[in-house]
Amino acid sequence: MAISWPLVVSLLLSISSLATSASNSDSVHEAFVQCLLDNSHPSHPISEAIFTPQSPSYATVLQSYIRNLRFNETYTPKPFLILTALHQSHIQAAIICAKKGNIQMKIRSGGHDYDGLSYVATVPFFVLDMFNLRSIDIDMETETVWVQSGAILGELYYRISELSKTHGFPAGVCPTVGVGGHFTGGGYGNMMRKYGLTVDNIVDAYFIDVNGRNHDRKSMGEDLFWAIRGGGAASFGVVLAYKIKLVRVPEIVTVFRVEKTLEDNATDIVDQWQHVASKLPKELFVRLVIDVVNSSTRIGGSTVRVSFISLFLGDSKTLVSIMNKNLPLLGLSQSDCIETSWIRSVLFWTNITIDSPTDVLLNRTPSLSYLKRKSDYVKQPIPKTALEGIWEKMIELQPAQMIFNPYGGRMAEIASTATAFPHRAGNLWKIQYLANWNQGGAETAQRYIELTRKLHRYMTPFVSKNPREAFLNYRDIDLGVNHNDRGSYLEGRVYGIKYFKGNFNRLVHIKTKVDPTNFFRNEQSIPTLPH
Repeated sequence: MAISWPLVVSLLLSISSLATSASNSDSVHEAFVQCLLDNSHPSHPISEAIFTPQSPSYATVLQSYIRNLRFNETYTPKPFLILTALHQSHIQAAIICAKKGNIQMKIRSGGHDYDGLSYVATVPFFVLDMFNLRSIDIDMETETVWVQSGAILGELYYRISELSKTHGFPAGVCPTVGVGGHFTGGGYGNMMRKYGLTVDNIVDAYFIDVNGRNHDRKSMGEDLFWAIRGGGAASFGVVLAYKIKLVRVPEIVTVFRVEKTLEDNATDIVDQWQHVASKLPKELFVRLVIDVVNSSTRIGGSTVRVSFISLFLGDSKTLVSIMNKNLPLLGLSQSDCIETSWIRSVLFWTNITIDSPTDVLLNRTPSLSYLKRKSDYVKQPIPKTALEGIWEKMIELQPAQMIFNPYGGRMAEIASTATAFPHRAGNLWKIQYLANWNQGGAETAQRYIELTRKLHRYMTPFVSKNPREAFLNYRDIDLGVNHNDRGSYLEGRVYGIKYFKGNFNRLVHIKTKVDPTNFFRNEQSIPTLPH
């Protein structure tokens, strides 16, 4: 057999090129580590915060805050280094050194980015991990809190409850979510109809910019302060801490969870819910969780279950009266209701036994699964016949689920331009599409992801249009990817308009001003203006 010398030469050149590339990237990584050490402050040594693949604890540190097992596969791209910052000087060093070497930096607080953008990339990258920076400083006199980005919501709620039975904060219902990403993306919870979002209750922030300089609200200016409340701070810099305003809650609140299936008149009850949920008193939040369960009476063996889950900032007698006046078909009774404290309502909403010790909220380790999430906004009630079609489609696409979160109340009063978060008046509810599974592998993942996509596609006639709006904190890479090259602005506009609507242009101008070289970038970051 004749030897093809051109092929051999080409192969050798390829091997040589790969070896050179690997050698170059090794030297870049070594130079980066050396730069970190050189920029370390003697009183806060950085060496103990550096983890490379050679470090014995590297895998543990990396995996500790991976909250979607889809991004914990052997084929998932891994960072060449993790910096578990112990002091703000470590963040400053990371920015200075990464900028010098033009190295991609990912910023991770709690790791709940649904599509893994805080700890995965397709280019060589490192992770700035914030979990050590978790101090919570509460001032009950001013009813404010300085909370660092690495804290989790459960820690914040627990620390508030230690000092007061009549204060809370209107953030998310999942206690293991990190403060950093949740707050800046417009995190919401079951008090949003009364008090708005996280971003509506942030009054100051400590922020580190692209030059490694520290800022508070005054020195960063109102434009940047506006942008990091709803626009995703990771496009602009690193938020070290937020100053938040606590809200008042009654000593006694009421919760309930009532489940209905199609055999229990679920369609009529959902139809009634969609006409009243956004008009109920602000103190009342009634979420719907819609999934498919086994049925012994229906052909095919499956039915749709609708779970009505509620928090009411008041007593059960008042709640039952409101519900029976506005949503009589649900048939809520006093026996369905549990009167409890606000902090214990957090346990109820997380499916933790309500009389468990409240320090369970300090647990940072959630139960994990493989997952995919998507989002939508609904502006008009869905015809009842269409609801029936949706149920049929869900039975076909099980186990894909939907969660309906009602708007109205305070959400309809705050202007869409007040913060970077734009989804305000005109929305009846937000949809979260979800699929969870427990088996690894790319093929399995693709199958479940496609189920959520099909359900999302089916819902097209019933949701917002031009743009089809989406929620930044329900990160969804299907909406578009930014390669952060010459086409960055046009690519960013595709998903940016969906996440930010009319606020996108202002975000782009602020980004261009504060980070003109697009150092703070990811697959769905705010782009700079084209040159």
